[in-house]
Amino acid sequence: MTARLNRAQPYALGLFRIVVGLLFACHGAASLFGVLGGVAGTNGGTVPTGTWPFWYAAMIQLVAGALILVGLGTRGAAVIASGSMAYAYFDVHQSHALWPIQNGGELPVLFCWAFLLLVFTGSGALGLDRLFASRSAAAEKERASEPVAA
Repeated sequence: MTARLNRAQPYALGLFRIVVGLLFACHGAASLFGVLGGVAGTNGGTVPTGTWPFWYAAMIQLVAGALILVGLGTRGAAVIASGSMAYAYFDVHQSHALWPIQNGGELPVLFCWAFLLLVFTGSGALGLDRLFASRSAAAEKERASEPVAA
């Protein structure tokens, strides 16, 4: 049983990355474009362009979420996304109460730790990172096997 689960691990991690990236990108799209209900409490409204920190957070959510979704630059995007969620928790939520359940910060905490996990695990299966890595490894192998010109 353990061997089967170990073989499926890259695919489970890839599906985890896809779901988390999609959810994060949806938050950014809602804030920037008013889709999916828009910003919470605004009846479909958007974040005004350039407002600190909300507009910048929405841009990070959209771009990093999309990159994580497709598995391109996953580790770098996940570092930025995790940091933005840590900032959101400590700047916005922590001042209201100590525990995330009390201050409404469960979502930023979960996103922060999910992205931190992706920093250390990478994209898993089904990501563009692996496609490009396998192509560059094949090209490197081909170059190494070519005869040296005299």
